[in-house]
Amino acid sequence: MSAGTTPLLVVEGLDAAYGRARVLFDVSLEIAAGEVVALMGRNGAGKSTTLKAVLGLVPAKARRLTFLDRSIAGLAPHRIARLGLGWVPEERRIFTELTVAENLEVGRRPAPDGRAPWTPERLFALFPNLAEMRGRRADAMSGGEQQMLAIARTLMGNPSLVLLDEPSEGLAPVIVEQMADAVRAMKQEGIAVLLSEQTAAFAAAVSDRAYGLARGEIRASGTLDAVSAALAV
Repeated sequence: MSAGTTPLLVVEGLDAAYGRARVLFDVSLEIAAGEVVALMGRNGAGKSTTLKAVLGLVPAKARRLTFLDRSIAGLAPHRIARLGLGWVPEERRIFTELTVAENLEVGRRPAPDGRAPWTPERLFALFPNLAEMRGRRADAMSGGEQQMLAIARTLMGNPSLVLLDEPSEGLAPVIVEQMADAVRAMKQEGIAVLLSEQTAAFAAAVSDRAYGLARGEIRASGTLDAVSAALAV
């Protein structure tokens, strides 16, 4: 994060566990408004758990966990979401029995003061594929189309920060490029993105900087090249 920039999200000393199995160890990171920060690491490094711990979806403790200068430690996930923290999980979790348009309506929340709200029309311009299937049920869509819908539904909530978990995994190159366009569009709107990713090419295309996670610990931070080199070692 650049000097003098007020952080939007601050995580200090985050520990998390599943039962007796401790997964995160003293994780610290921060992100400012409009930044795209990649959380890099191999499968099992703890990337998804870090996002879930921030959102209150797994048991966690932290010396400091603040969003918009407000402590979110111990808050229920739905209360954290209402503060403006969006989440796009790796498994998408869209409503498969609803249409594209209905999924978007489920995610609708007012925009903060001074910000133009995301609307279906704006999202259809960002994801033209969705515009062509607005009346289609989500269970009749491809995996890439469902990923687009998951991101679009999250944006309908007008978040200030989006936690984006493995957006490029298993997708065709043309869909991956649309995912990158979506991340860039969020940045242009001043939305911060904390991106869990293991594909360096995708992270390099959208990220301002990165953290490297290995075995539940932050091992490096800085430029993507520096973090990738540190993780390789």
